[in-house]
Amino acid sequence: MLRSKNRKFNEIRKIKITRNYIKYAEGSTLMQMGDTKIICTASVEEKVPLFLRGAKKGWISAEYSMIPRANQVRNIRDSIKGKINGRASEIQRLIGRSLRSVVDLFRLEERTIWIDCDVVQADGGTRTAAIIGSFIALYDACSYLKSEGKIEEIPITDFIGAISAGIVDGEMVLDLDFKEDSNAQVDMNMVMTEKGEVVEIQGTAEGKPFSKNNMQELVKLAEYGIKDIIEIEKSLLI
Repeated sequence: MLRSKNRKFNEIRKIKITRNYIKYAEGSTLMQMGDTKIICTASVEEKVPLFLRGAKKGWISAEYSMIPRANQVRNIRDSIKGKINGRASEIQRLIGRSLRSVVDLFRLEERTIWIDCDVVQADGGTRTAAIIGSFIALYDACSYLKSEGKIEEIPITDFIGAISAGIVDGEMVLDLDFKEDSNAQVDMNMVMTEKGEVVEIQGTAEGKPFSKNNMQELVKLAEYGIKDIIEIEKSLLI
């Protein structure tokens, strides 16, 4: 199959990450992955949720939304609908779980870092791009806390990456854009650490089931892309 911009089957879209994009946030990025663009901010709050009070550990929580014209057609804002849609709720839980998996919450002490992901333009892969942009924003927020003397060391224990892989027109491809995702027979999202440990795998078939062999090949393909993503992260942060 011919991919947009003549990408190879195992080639991720061009990534551009602009740090400190929002003036007032302790950490922020403009995350661009192909034509997908997301503003990610990390805000420090000097308290924890009720269920963690006295536990001497911190928390990371995420929120995710799309501006009305991030897509081809206008979306209605959640504030107008009066509730968060199911997709957004599932994605923000995924972002929170992914980031908490690579943070020593005890070293964060009793404070919360709020991650806000606002999709300003969507062309597939928004949940995985949000995790990448949020990780950079989180790292910068933790660096801020250390520079202010509020924590002794950055509590991040590992790098983390996320990517989609799928089967489109019978072929396995990495990092699906919107057109590919809309026509995929299999769509998989994967979150993994630099150590190669899996945080989450979300795999869905459309039309007919896929084999275990296909699943294993897609995992290998996603792992290949995540290694490239983590190298980009390290080039920015180390």
